[in-house]
Amino acid sequence: MKKLAALAIAATLSTAAFAAPETYTIEGTHTFPRFEYSHFGYSTQLSRFDKTTGTITLDKAAKTGSVDVTIDTTSVNTGYPLFNQHIQGEDFFDTATYPTITYKSTKVNFDGDKPTSIEGNLTVKGVTKPVTLTVTSFHCMPHPMLKKDACGANATATIKRSEFNAGKYAPYVGDEVKLTIAVEAYKP
Repeated sequence: MKKLAALAIAATLSTAAFAAPETYTIEGTHTFPRFEYSHFGYSTQLSRFDKTTGTITLDKAAKTGSVDVTIDTTSVNTGYPLFNQHIQGEDFFDTATYPTITYKSTKVNFDGDKPTSIEGNLTVKGVTKPVTLTVTSFHCMPHPMLKKDACGANATATIKRSEFNAGKYAPYVGDEVKLTIAVEAYKP
């Protein structure tokens, strides 16, 4: 019986050694958080941020992980330089006072070995609110050109911008904002 218990403990320890968390660094040239909103009901406007940093840690065996993302709000890209300046003003992102948006996970939910949602805290303009991101796609494999492990995902959530002190012109300019984060991250 002691032999069986020793084998079980050894098997558990060897499995734990292979199930260590893996940390990936967000790759800024392939990571673009986007946001879309209704513009007076005429159209849905789509903009993005061009500079994002952070880390993603996954332990697929233990079904745990963490996400830590920082978005440079001065990198907002609406497709129109004058509007980029306008949206960086006090009524919206107020980039002079709040140069970043952050998202820090509190829990990563899995189905099998793939994350399906990420619970966490979104901070915009100094206001922090819980936001759950729904993972719509997830894929890990060795990067064919960089020859290192990589993961990519898309995740979405809908927030109300007025809850983050950015509600100017609501409801004419939509208060609901759909966030979509396309992310790629590589092991160092």
